[in-house]
Amino acid sequence: MEQRLIYDSVEICYNGRPAVRDISFSLCPGEILGIVGESGSGKSTLIRAALGILGQGGMVTKGDIWFAGQNLPEVPERRMRLIRGAKIGMIFQDAGDSLCPVRTIGDQIYESLAAHEKLNRQKSDRRAGELLASLGFSDSKRILESYPFELSGGMKQRVGAAMAMLPNPSVLLADEPTSALDVTVQKQMVEEMLLFRRRYGTSIILVTHNIGVVSAMADTVLVLREGEAVEYGEAEKVLREPREAYTRELLLAAPRLRRK
Repeated sequence: MEQRLIYDSVEICYNGRPAVRDISFSLCPGEILGIVGESGSGKSTLIRAALGILGQGGMVTKGDIWFAGQNLPEVPERRMRLIRGAKIGMIFQDAGDSLCPVRTIGDQIYESLAAHEKLNRQKSDRRAGELLASLGFSDSKRILESYPFELSGGMKQRVGAAMAMLPNPSVLLADEPTSALDVTVQKQMVEEMLLFRRRYGTSIILVTHNIGVVSAMADTVLVLREGEAVEYGEAEKVLREPREAYTRELLLAAPRLRRK
């Protein structure tokens, strides 16, 4: 089967110190990969590397990350701007940090979409309003006219998710997308990402502490510990019959969220 995203023996360092070591996996069209592990295990670092947003001192020092025939760490920044958002989208853990505080949500969504496709403001607002409604907003018009400071943390998280999904990227990276949401809205977020996958064949990498979300969504699971892969395989098998003690510990830490 075609592989949409490939990590091949990837090592990532910060200021010369390895944070992620020798990680390999592949992502097929429509596949959802859940990456789990304790805080500091390298989960977010791993997906940020695909977009070249590791921050100061961070770099891929070994291995390759292949997407659409390109090794992403070698792609010039000018071309990466065409990939980010349009081809590979990202839902950040704290979406509020990525929103401009002095521009309305509607303005920011329109600017993001118009950077990659030709559309007018009316079409942008209509598309955004429909997606925001599916994410639990009953007053999407008001949300589009609001500034980020007028929204709660959970509302900004859903807006960030909408902004990442609206360009219909072929790969969606979701970094703790449900962490700021209550249980009801978590369910809506999960259902919308699953619908997005079914509708567009989107491949999703889901980084989360929530084993319940992984159980509900993931086809495959990668377990990280201190920057190294502990276990990788079909979600059903990893969650039902984990081979490694560390994976069993993670599951026991959230006993009510295990697959039945």
